[in-house]
Amino acid sequence: MSKSVLERSGFQIGGALSGEPVTGVRIQVVDDDPMIGTLLAAMLETMGHHVCAVSATEAAAIIDAARYEPGLMIVDAWLGDGSGVSAVAQILHTHCFIPHLFMSGNIAKVRLLRPDAVLLEKPFKEPALILAMQQALSVPYAA
Repeated sequence: MSKSVLERSGFQIGGALSGEPVTGVRIQVVDDDPMIGTLLAAMLETMGHHVCAVSATEAAAIIDAARYEPGLMIVDAWLGDGSGVSAVAQILHTHCFIPHLFMSGNIAKVRLLRPDAVLLEKPFKEPALILAMQQALSVPYAA
């Protein structure tokens, strides 16, 4: 992985590899449901992360990713205004790699579009979120 991505994310290599929760990551949440976005942001802050943006649309997700340079994106795959999957594709195409995971009530549908994606099925509890975050932050990519 590129050192700049690791520095930007605040990712602690020892934490993810040892199975301990990773803390201090700058996270962008993308969800069109204001209640889910707010609750997830609060959960992440309680876990020791910094939520740099909560985006509700595909366009806002793209703008916020460029503005805040998150170390991790947690993205609802299906948005009322656009698609989280499309937003991530555009972000990865126009910017450097940003670790990400998709959340959805129907992960089978997302798996068809992105078989390699880290997925988190809604509703979820904190242990499932921690595992998905560790997986997303551990995904190797081509620099």
